[in-house]
Amino acid sequence: MSMEKIVSLCKQCGFLFQSSEIYGGLQGFWDYGPLGVELKRNVKESWWKDMVVCHDDMSTLDGAPSPYAMEGLDCTIIMHPQVWKCSGHYDLFHDYMVDCKETKKRYRHDQLNGRWVEAKNQRVFITAAAGDDEVELIEKRAMKFFKIRAKNIEDIKYDGDPICLTEIENLAEVLGPDAKAVGTLTEPREFNLMFKTYVGALSGEEGTAFLRPETAQGIFVNFKNVLDSTRQKLPLGIAQIGKSFRNEITPRNFTFRSREFEQMEIEFFCHPDESQKWYQFWRDRRMAWYHEMGIPEDRLILREHTPDELAHYSIGTADLEYAFPFMAEGEFGELEGISHRGDFDLRSHIEGKLDEKSNPLELQLDENGKPKWKGSGKNLGYRDELTGEKYIPHVIEPSAGADRATLAFLCEAYTEDEQPDENGKMQKRVVMKFHPRLAPIKAAVFPLVKKDGMPEVAKKVYLDLKKQFKVFYDEKGAIGRRYRRQDEAGTPYCITVDGQTLEDQTVTIRDRDTLEQQRVKIDELRDIIQRRIDG
Repeated sequence: MSMEKIVSLCKQCGFLFQSSEIYGGLQGFWDYGPLGVELKRNVKESWWKDMVVCHDDMSTLDGAPSPYAMEGLDCTIIMHPQVWKCSGHYDLFHDYMVDCKETKKRYRHDQLNGRWVEAKNQRVFITAAAGDDEVELIEKRAMKFFKIRAKNIEDIKYDGDPICLTEIENLAEVLGPDAKAVGTLTEPREFNLMFKTYVGALSGEEGTAFLRPETAQGIFVNFKNVLDSTRQKLPLGIAQIGKSFRNEITPRNFTFRSREFEQMEIEFFCHPDESQKWYQFWRDRRMAWYHEMGIPEDRLILREHTPDELAHYSIGTADLEYAFPFMAEGEFGELEGISHRGDFDLRSHIEGKLDEKSNPLELQLDENGKPKWKGSGKNLGYRDELTGEKYIPHVIEPSAGADRATLAFLCEAYTEDEQPDENGKMQKRVVMKFHPRLAPIKAAVFPLVKKDGMPEVAKKVYLDLKKQFKVFYDEKGAIGRRYRRQDEAGTPYCITVDGQTLEDQTVTIRDRDTLEQQRVKIDELRDIIQRRIDG
């Protein structure tokens, strides 16, 4: 499987297009085509159904029944700027970037890897963008930089394996990723990732606002509203699906890292004494969901963050990582994070300052030495009606990217094999083996030929199925070519109306993966397809 083939198929079949493509495109932004919008919608709907609507409200912690409730929210993209000041995003949400004075390009400091290379009495740290085939690319760049031919490749000496640019103190000895000269990279500096905008007629600081960099804060500031309006008790999960925006320095790897993306997040509020158990529960539950949707165990890992990786708010974080094709052999890319946030967020919105235990970083202070950003002062704590205990809940956050999940399912579905055509000749077949719940089109309906009343019957079947599923009708071309077009789209079932249909009101239903064909009655089609989708 190659990323180039997947990207090509995405455009050819209508899964994904470059945003504003006719004007040269806009880096970090992508449009979902007819098939892509259906696939992504199915991913979101499956997540919502499994995590929110049909959640297991009698799940267990250490064998004891522990009922929990789930509710949903849909919050605004633009919120009061004080939200981002109290949450820490205004002060802490940044990456370090370096600029190349020669090429005028900008890079994230921690996304450049390189290697010390020696030749012709000169020692240089040659870099490549993280994620590329670093060893091969660095070798090619070294040959070009030192002007050494392939036959003299042994004249190049390497000192150690590739390491991150963050480990290099003297940038004067570094060759930038696209530069011809050494020492063109600037010293790293902070770059805030939030998109700034303005609300109302004022375009100065008084009207400054931000596009949200995450959906979570909308849930935290509405925590009390949800409790009061639903009369739910803890433990309680509040879920939200929505757009977020981050002004990434170097968006890359197709939709993996983009500037506009969609999140599927749960903030799960629980008693502090039970939070560690719930953290383990959600790690296991989210891993199981990806397996249920077709990601095999050997391509998905759960990696616990080391202490120096943890965000300022995190007590513990684990990443679900998938073996994306653009990663090096044996490496994985983040698909979803499950974080134990403690009481950091609710406490921050109450007090307007960060908990010193959770966040040792020094924030801006006013002239009196007090935190510059004031909280809401609202009571976002919880009182247990049965015991009378009052506490600030701890929060477990399973945070998934709808775009990354969709990309992972696209990559996992892509398959190539050989099948005989209508003449018995073996032909290469590209098939997208989506889980039936995720497949953009559930079934395609074909008349075997465009005569003898078959199209009329096929259209009736199509219109009947369309009331329940996303269905496609096609009567153009040989039946084998029609099958292959649907295989590329990932359609799990193809239904063919033929001469026998006119006699006994049965059709053939073809399975995309096994290629088995079964004769079924027309009036049973809807139930048969639904059962197969549900598994």
